[in-house]
Amino acid sequence: MFFQRKNICSIYRRSISVAALLSPKPNSHFIQDSIFHSFHYTEEVLASKLAPILQSCTNCRENLASVLRKGQQVHAQVTVNGIDNLGILGTRILGMYVLCNRFIDAKKLFFQLQLCYASPWNWMIRGYTIMGRFDLAILLFFKMLVFGTCPDKYTFPYVIKACAGLNAVNLGKWLHGVVQTLGFEDDVFVGSAFIKFYAENGCLDDARLLFDKMSQRDSVLWNVMLNGYAKDEQSMNDVVGLFMEMRKSETKPNSVTYACVLSVCASETMVKFGCQVHGLVAQCGLEMDSPVANTLIAMYAKFCSLFDARKIFDLVPQADRVTWNGMIGGYVQNGYMDEALDLFREMVASNVKPDSITFASLLPSVSMSEDLYQGKAIHGYVVRHDVSIDVFLKNAIIDMYFKCRNVAAARNIFNCSTAVDVVICTAMISGFILNAMSSDALDVFRWLLSKKMRPNPVTLASTLPACSGLAALRLGKELHGVIVKRSFQGILYVGSAVMDMYAKCGRLDLAQKVFRRMSERDVVCWNSMITSCCQNAEPELAIDFFQHMGADGAKYDCVSISSALSACANLPALHYGKEIHGFITKSALSSDLFVESALIDMYAKCGNLEIAWRVFDLMAHKNEVSWNSIIAAYGNHGRLKDCLNLFHGMRNDGFQPDHVTFLAIISACGHSGRVEEGKHYFNCMTKEYGITPRTEHYACMVDLFGRAGLVEEAFGMIKNMPFAPDAGIWGTLLGACRLHGNTELSAIASEHLLSLDPQNSGYYMLQSNLHANAGKWDMVSKIRHMMKERGVQKVPGYSWTEVNNITHIFVAADASHPQSAQIYLLLDNLLMELQNEGYVPQMNLQIQQSLSLEHC
Repeated sequence: MFFQRKNICSIYRRSISVAALLSPKPNSHFIQDSIFHSFHYTEEVLASKLAPILQSCTNCRENLASVLRKGQQVHAQVTVNGIDNLGILGTRILGMYVLCNRFIDAKKLFFQLQLCYASPWNWMIRGYTIMGRFDLAILLFFKMLVFGTCPDKYTFPYVIKACAGLNAVNLGKWLHGVVQTLGFEDDVFVGSAFIKFYAENGCLDDARLLFDKMSQRDSVLWNVMLNGYAKDEQSMNDVVGLFMEMRKSETKPNSVTYACVLSVCASETMVKFGCQVHGLVAQCGLEMDSPVANTLIAMYAKFCSLFDARKIFDLVPQADRVTWNGMIGGYVQNGYMDEALDLFREMVASNVKPDSITFASLLPSVSMSEDLYQGKAIHGYVVRHDVSIDVFLKNAIIDMYFKCRNVAAARNIFNCSTAVDVVICTAMISGFILNAMSSDALDVFRWLLSKKMRPNPVTLASTLPACSGLAALRLGKELHGVIVKRSFQGILYVGSAVMDMYAKCGRLDLAQKVFRRMSERDVVCWNSMITSCCQNAEPELAIDFFQHMGADGAKYDCVSISSALSACANLPALHYGKEIHGFITKSALSSDLFVESALIDMYAKCGNLEIAWRVFDLMAHKNEVSWNSIIAAYGNHGRLKDCLNLFHGMRNDGFQPDHVTFLAIISACGHSGRVEEGKHYFNCMTKEYGITPRTEHYACMVDLFGRAGLVEEAFGMIKNMPFAPDAGIWGTLLGACRLHGNTELSAIASEHLLSLDPQNSGYYMLQSNLHANAGKWDMVSKIRHMMKERGVQKVPGYSWTEVNNITHIFVAADASHPQSAQIYLLLDNLLMELQNEGYVPQMNLQIQQSLSLEHC
């Protein structure tokens, strides 16, 4: 015996004493004193008296300690009365120990029972499954078969659950064959367990086949099948079909059914059907049922119908924490940050304690507004009220600090974390990249690998921009190799990240290869490819991809349209731009601010300033981007007065100018030769608006001075820069030196250029032209020799014009155009007219250019 008789008797005596003191009521299930006046009952009589008491113990809803105490009293009586053949009574005692988590006691009792019956085995298999020891549950099942005990219909549900816990699909299918052989497949519990097993493991066809065979289908079975479809992105439409079947059947949908169907309506944006299901819910009186109400709020928030979501929220008689979280999350998702914060304050005032999900839902509102003070206040609340910080909340806090540009605080939270997983590391990598700290992002990635963590697809996709930020093509290729090796290349966002990395590293050819090998392409992939072509000075290719995108059936969005318009502006191809404008007018994108701003930019760069202004003037709403676009349009056309009037109009409309605004104004001053106005607005930007000048602002100032012949002032601006000038700034200075014949400063600029961008042929040509103008032919020859040694080839410049919607491209001394004879004849006539008007050609430039064409 696993209990010593002395101990059992002791437990029994204590139980009798307690029972006597408590004087239990007649209907109580405690062991009655009168039952045990003698220890000489037969096994059958005692079993019949004790079995109902033990049954009440196993079904009791009291705490486990109370149930265990009653069960031990029964076990004590059985032992004291010397019942050796426990039978059903022993099995019930075993079940009591399993349900009370006394597994050691259960295991000892198991070996005293008659194991030729399935019940003891069933309880032990159930116990192992409850403990999460799925491997032991399956092992015990096989021992049961070896022992010769035949399983019954109660054996299989927990064995199936153990297979699901181990994702053992093949074993589950073998088990299904055993069940079919024994004839238990039609049992509602066994069938439900198999359907759930197949659905959770993605075997939806097997699940549906078994579901259709079931003669009896209760609401649980329908809900299992519905949830299986709902979890599979490819089977969302099947949820609707199955729900309609369920309505036609004898089984009525319950709150679990409606919550599942409504969640699918939300994820698939089935607005009309979702509203219809809401009507059914209201008819059934389940609208205020907590799971249904919460799902309705989430659905209407996803539909951007916050009025309806809030109406349901206000009707809920007692909103629980999930309801509050759903409404706060709905406000944040739709950009209503102030309302989300107000609702959070109402939640606290209503004595509903926020949890980690509340704050993880709320913090994105702070991230979007970049309100660091508010973010710190929320973080302080979390710490003061000892809110459990799970991985989601920690990610949200780190993300908030990064987006509020407080990198030190985000780094501090990461460094102080005792438990760091791959998700938190991914958040750190994304945050560093957001703040242009690519080296730090790669450091976190290397640290992650050193800790033997396996990067997931999101981690790898987040790390790739760090490679492009540092132009680390080799490292990017290594990461691409890891992605291919781990079969992540089929994931759309990973493929887009790989394409973007190659394009930003200057390998548009590799980006195209990755794109063409993708078996499936979404809008993001197409947009990435179109944008990459624009960024790599391939506007024709960008338009080509844009056209293929439409032919492929992909739906254009604001990013697609804006990128295509940018390509039209860079060609320029006005007729393509007008076609896209026509498409925009007919689509829902006609009021998109970014699309309208791209239209302004396209028309301005194609030389049609009048239509650019008309687009701007007809905009129902304007933002900083649209104002900047129209200011830059007039500035690039040399209309400085109009440009400044628009600047003042922008301020009068309540919009604050940003660094892009001032860049457009300073550039316009440069084109108009207005040095003093340019200096004024540069100082205004830094002193009045507190905007820190960027590289492009300094480049514009250097260009401003250079165009006006103030080359020394331009050089002084470069020397006073707070950071090292890039090749663009030195190139601007070199162009000014060439224009005004300053060979001394050109030598300084050339020295920096050759070290910063030694493969750019344009800088060599600028130096060559400068020395040719000065008659220093030995230097011209030296530069040509240097180009030849370094393998630098001159990229021929070309110009183009558009006639009758056809773009004609011309290269210097090109005779490939079909109408070249007529073109050159017209050109000669124009030159003769120019000479008659007093034009004197610069012969030294013509000689130098002919020499360059001969040798390069």
